[in-house]
Amino acid sequence: MFAQPLSNWLHRRGWHFSWVIVALTFLTALSSSAALGLPGALIQPLSKEFGWNVEEISSALAVRFALFGLMGPFAAILMERFGVRNVVVTALTLVAAGMALATRMTQFWHLVLFWGIMLGIGSGMTALVLSAVVSNRWFETHRGLVVGLLTASSATGQLIFLPVGAWMIEHFGWRLAVLPVFASCAVVAIAVYLLMRNRPGDVGLTPFGAAPGTPVVAGAPAMHVTLATPFRILAEASRSRVFWILAATFFICGLSTNGLIQTHFISLCGDAGLGPVPAASVLAMMGAFDLVGTIGSGWLSDRYDNRKLLLMYYGLRGLSLLWLPYSEFTLYGLSLFAMFYGLDWIATVPPTVRLTGASFGKEKAGMVFGWIFSAHQLGAAVAAFGAGRIRTLLLTYNPALFAAGAACLIAAAMVLMIRKPATSAAAAPTAKAA
Repeated sequence: MFAQPLSNWLHRRGWHFSWVIVALTFLTALSSSAALGLPGALIQPLSKEFGWNVEEISSALAVRFALFGLMGPFAAILMERFGVRNVVVTALTLVAAGMALATRMTQFWHLVLFWGIMLGIGSGMTALVLSAVVSNRWFETHRGLVVGLLTASSATGQLIFLPVGAWMIEHFGWRLAVLPVFASCAVVAIAVYLLMRNRPGDVGLTPFGAAPGTPVVAGAPAMHVTLATPFRILAEASRSRVFWILAATFFICGLSTNGLIQTHFISLCGDAGLGPVPAASVLAMMGAFDLVGTIGSGWLSDRYDNRKLLLMYYGLRGLSLLWLPYSEFTLYGLSLFAMFYGLDWIATVPPTVRLTGASFGKEKAGMVFGWIFSAHQLGAAVAAFGAGRIRTLLLTYNPALFAAGAACLIAAAMVLMIRKPATSAAAAPTAKAA
């Protein structure tokens, strides 16, 4: 409706419409991440109002993480079959509905349905797979930077919504705290419907950075995709050692980030006597550092060996988690943790996407990464439920923190088992020339 006129207007001023697509994708991921992060601030309020313990609430949130990840490979095929715009609008509508309906829940199965199933499926229809699809379709150069920018949106969502949500919970109750996230999803869904397009050819363009003379390709390429396609791609990818290493390290990535810290950090701080607003502010501080770290990681992944970047990220994260129980949860200790942990919270994504593309090719990269991302969210589900179970049984989160920290150190060693992709050496000059 408005995409073509806007594209023409931008083109006359030397701007490529691909950056509008990046902005829409950024806002989509920001809203979805806010919806995923807010329930972590609601564990204690829900427990007080309904009498559910941490383990029960964590089990519902674990369903969300599992579906969030398992939708990944099928999100790629849905985008091929029905178009990116239709999938994103549907996803945001599901997330908004799940958040709004939860304010009326009275039974535990309502929590599972609204924040487990609806939120899990809705957020999973886009997630990081959308970032991979957008970067591969709309860009020939700067793909690592684009993935870094889009991945950083989750940190921005946390930075904006969590402190506001925690303050609203404290002053107005948890139901009103849900409304900003609902409004964000609704507004972004409208913007996506009006402006999002599936491919550069839909607005008469070639991908950003394409060589002069590259023909404009209108419509979708001839590609036969069915519901069996993700499983066929999985069967092919599973014959590669690289796939299993990336899936295993990404499982640990999910285990040590959104499954553990994003879900349980406010509750963890509550055990140490820290209120929800200060705890959410520390999470927001992590988000600020992660915004810098993830964008920087995208820039670095275009220029340096992605295996060494992952070694550094997982190692730093593991050490910070092992140190957290000894921080005494003081302002100084938590600020130090927020800085070191935040810098590489999601910085692992751009190098993982780059290694996936280099190992499996541009056409298959979206679906292969979808399966790798499934492993990430299964790890998150294990941590969301497992840490809640540990907290219920032992009245402390420390064993979960130690286990996640040790797992990150194992992941740091595992990435060195990946052979250096043949394209890595050429990446730096290409990126710099662009």
